[in-house]
Amino acid sequence: MQISANKKIMIMLGVTVLIGALYLVAGIDFEIFRYQLSSKLRKLVLMLIVGAAIGASVVVFQAVTTNRLLTPSIMGLDAVYLFIKVLLVFAFGVQSFLVTNLYVNFFITLIVMIIFSLLLFQGVFRIGNVSVYFILLIGVILGTFFRSITSFLELIINPEDFLAVQSSMFANFDASNEKLVTVSGILLIILIIIVVMLIPYLDVLLLGRSQAINLGVSYETMTRILMILVAVLVSVSTALVGPITFLGLLTVNLAHEIMKTYEHKYILPATICLSWISLFLAQGIVENLFEATTQVSIIIDLVGGSYFIYLLIKRRNAN
Repeated sequence: MQISANKKIMIMLGVTVLIGALYLVAGIDFEIFRYQLSSKLRKLVLMLIVGAAIGASVVVFQAVTTNRLLTPSIMGLDAVYLFIKVLLVFAFGVQSFLVTNLYVNFFITLIVMIIFSLLLFQGVFRIGNVSVYFILLIGVILGTFFRSITSFLELIINPEDFLAVQSSMFANFDASNEKLVTVSGILLIILIIIVVMLIPYLDVLLLGRSQAINLGVSYETMTRILMILVAVLVSVSTALVGPITFLGLLTVNLAHEIMKTYEHKYILPATICLSWISLFLAQGIVENLFEATTQVSIIIDLVGGSYFIYLLIKRRNAN
């Protein structure tokens, strides 16, 4: 008996709620129940925001690029974000208004991310008839380039400035910036509503540039709008907890495998649910198995990176 897509979504929502509830009660010490519960609730809210932002960004990005192996993180957007953060500290100092004011810092970073996203699309994805491995190579080069410059800047800034930026290098739900949570949550809700409204266009874009234009889509305008959405979503998730490179790749491909459809009205909620489940499980493992001695991103990148290699081998064998 084949389960319908709607039922699969409902089952995934149920599993998400169940695992989220298990995360809240796992390892609770009733002597400090109130403190632990409030701490876990704060992390849960962060995981909901970050999971939704990453899930939505990768779904939109893959609709634009029409390739399931490409994600914003793999193409270097996370690395660009971190580079901008460190560059501002290097250029103006950790006590600068551009660094200490979280909202100004976030706005500046966001503008640069949007510009980079548009240049990336104009420069790379407009090249016709190129191998996905060539585009992946460009992504690896861009990511390595910006991470290398970031590491170099970290070496030459003074130790106090380095300590101020090092917490941004790895995903950490304990060291998240609480002042941005409310703003990010509101911004995320607005962005998700916009993405949901644009779902019909995402389906059409999967058909390719020529087909989309023939069906009446203003391709240039629509892709620019979508790349701006991707840049903002990546900025939201990275600003709150840091980069998680392979989460989007892992969850969106699992969503395709489970849903067995290309319709974004199913792929989008499935990807977001899987992102939440992955974060709940990874954070639970970090807290209960490793006793908070490692980072969530290390676990997710280990699993997601292995899955990425599997997808590359599978794609090569299929060809």
